Amino acid sequence: MSAQETSRVLVALATRLAAADEGQSGALWRLTQESRQLDANLVRLPADASVPGHVEAELDVLLVVVDGAGHLDDGVSLQELEPGVVAWLPKAAPRGLRAGPRGLAYLTVHRRRPGLTIGGRTAVAEEGGEAACALDRVCPACGRMRAEARAPFCSWCGEEVGAA
Repeated sequence: MSAQETSRVLVALATRLAAADEGQSGALWRLTQESRQLDANLVRLPADASVPGHVEAELDVLLVVVDGAGHLDDGVSLQELEPGVVAWLPKAAPRGLRAGPRGLAYLTVHRRRPGLTIGGRTAVAEEGGEAACALDRVCPACGRMRAEARAPFCSWCGEEVGAA
């Protein structure tokens, strides 16, 4: 691509949701442009599924509900989620989601995670990859390192990875 990106439509969320197989869950779409400063994922939770409460220590996340309904658990109360609701999930704040009986589809947007570094050098070498002790933090769906070892979903691609 040229040095200057051009503005363009990337996805029609309703169309992407409609085209997904019934019962398909997890990340249905993700922002993939190389020069981006943001990450974004369209995620669908099946009926009555949940993202257990957790804390994202590094990033604020904007969550936009596009289909279905459910609840946001901020650690103190449950807040209603329905299409059109925009929620702010500040870094270091507890968060959990629970889909309603029709499921829940939402778009998350946050600052792109920088590559992990150690002493100014990237943690993943040109060859060899991550140290063996960190393999449990590698997402099986996208192959990237999860920042939070106990996070139930990959913060890069949105796929469920289970608690470590």
